[in-house]
Amino acid sequence: MSPLGTRILAFRTLLRQYRFMTRSERAARTVELARTAGFDLCGIAPAAEFPELVRLEEWLDRGHAGEMKYLRDERRRSPAQAMPEARSVIVCALNYNTAFPVSTDATRPEESAAGPRGWISRYAWGDDYHDVLGEKLEALIANLRTEFHEPFEARPYVDTGPIVERVAAKYAGLGWLAKNTCLINEELGSWLFLGVILTTLDLAEAVDAALTPAPDLCGNCRLCIDACPTEAIVEPYVLDARRCISYLTIELRSAIPLEFRERIGRHVFGCDICQDVCPWNRRAPATPLANFQPRQPNGHSLFSPELSWLLSMNEEEFREVFRCSPVKRTKWRGLVRNACVAIGNSGLQPDQPGYAKIAARLSELAATGDSILAEHAEWALERIGFAPETTSGS
Repeated sequence: MSPLGTRILAFRTLLRQYRFMTRSERAARTVELARTAGFDLCGIAPAAEFPELVRLEEWLDRGHAGEMKYLRDERRRSPAQAMPEARSVIVCALNYNTAFPVSTDATRPEESAAGPRGWISRYAWGDDYHDVLGEKLEALIANLRTEFHEPFEARPYVDTGPIVERVAAKYAGLGWLAKNTCLINEELGSWLFLGVILTTLDLAEAVDAALTPAPDLCGNCRLCIDACPTEAIVEPYVLDARRCISYLTIELRSAIPLEFRERIGRHVFGCDICQDVCPWNRRAPATPLANFQPRQPNGHSLFSPELSWLLSMNEEEFREVFRCSPVKRTKWRGLVRNACVAIGNSGLQPDQPGYAKIAARLSELAATGDSILAEHAEWALERIGFAPETTSGS
């Protein structure tokens, strides 16, 4: 057979394969390829207007977004507004749970030789999930191009675009939206990172069928609502971000309101309480990935880190320690501000380990020209009962 004949035969074979692959078969193959790329879950939804996104405007009008102005991006109203030619939304999930204790564990270590410890949210202990999931999404797109032999557009997002991932995940069949607004999967719980691919590939079933989500299995449980120290879950399925510890310690750049400082407790970056108390997470499996295990920079673990260590960092050290880490989002100033609050809530006494060093550092910050840091340092000093004479001989 001539070279041209060989090419024609190969083309006909591919064409035959494409024609006899139904939409559901293509979707199933996409899920298989997502698993091959390393994802724990994958589902597909149509690029449609999801009911929850219709209610987004009301949530914003109530002021629940706080200072997060990016949430007002009109493109968040529908995947079709983010990518008009999109036909499908591929939603992938990656488990980040570890075997380490939860923040609400009564046996957690509260002190060390250097003094009290803080809490960094579980998702931020290891590598930046934006990078980890981003690489896997790119690998999946490359595999889809090889598999389907057709031109298509694809845009991957990991908290980096105008997509409400958890809503898309619900309609892709990955779980339900819980009363704390997290996505819960019946087998994996809610310790899930989500990434999406908007694509022109026709993979989703008819819109009416695809918009029948998994049942809500929260039932009458309200543990997450009752456990929130700041009462951020103002009603089931509605979160007021302005009251949420994650917002206050990460997104808020100004002073933390006095009404919330004591209730923040020892949290210095994010909060896990509403997930820690969730019954669906009690048997959630731990990830085998090393990416999400607690880092140990300079011998300091990001699991329940020493507050004196965080407080003592300068900006250069912060950049080095939290390079390629989600914690970098709060910036050095925010982390030190949060450490001041956590120390103020620690109950630290003059006769306890680390008091003199911590009080001295707080005094330095209180005297700085940075009004935000000075205010929070002064608040912490007052809370731990500092007076200059208390450090003598310590």
